[in-house]
Amino acid sequence: MSEMKACQAKITVAPDGPYILRGGVPLDEKIIRPEGAGYKFEQGRTFDQKNTYYLCRCGHSGNAPFCDGSHAKVDFEGTETALKEEYAQRARIYEGEKIDIADDERCAFARFCHAPTLEGEASDAWKLAMNAHTEEEIAHAETVAGQCPAGRLSVKKHEGDFVEPDLEPRVSVMQDPEKGVSAGIYVQGNIELEGADGQTYEKRNRYVLCRCGSSREKPFCDAFHIPAKYNDGHLPASQSDREN
Repeated sequence: MSEMKACQAKITVAPDGPYILRGGVPLDEKIIRPEGAGYKFEQGRTFDQKNTYYLCRCGHSGNAPFCDGSHAKVDFEGTETALKEEYAQRARIYEGEKIDIADDERCAFARFCHAPTLEGEASDAWKLAMNAHTEEEIAHAETVAGQCPAGRLSVKKHEGDFVEPDLEPRVSVMQDPEKGVSAGIYVQGNIELEGADGQTYEKRNRYVLCRCGSSREKPFCDAFHIPAKYNDGHLPASQSDREN
């Protein structure tokens, strides 16, 4: 079912314009919240499901996450700069005793790679994978690596394939109140991505697109929304503000 939906869904990067999302994919908002030694998603706004959405990528829309034509008013330069090499070619492999972990360093700074060990101690995806010995520890490492929205991290079985979670096609605009910024667009479920030149990128189960307009690796998010202090006008309160 996921593969069928993913094949029907597609995102096209318009030249110096928005992302055009076709295929009736659900669109919502996810809020990044700290939880213990890790992070979780809190459900944010939901949007009426449509067959086609035009999503802002210049960072100036007054109707975020949707495009309102502001890219033309600000002369947005949206030339894509990201490599089109496949993940397996770009990623560095860190070898563990039982499993390896791949890292292509395409980071959206969502921080889901930080997670506790099974004993509750603070850790991260790299350590969990390289120190995994039992089946339970291996499964935990796979889960944590698979939580990375950008698809930066993947567990790789020795002499085997990359391990990917089973994700339904969905697109989520992320908010990061802990950092005081609006974050990128989380795309999941093998949704095809076509560049402005008509060439497609490798089909990926997870990736994050830039929507602040400042990424140096367009169309993908490189976490520059943080130094750019991007706020789409819908940033929720931080956890500490909510508790006070």
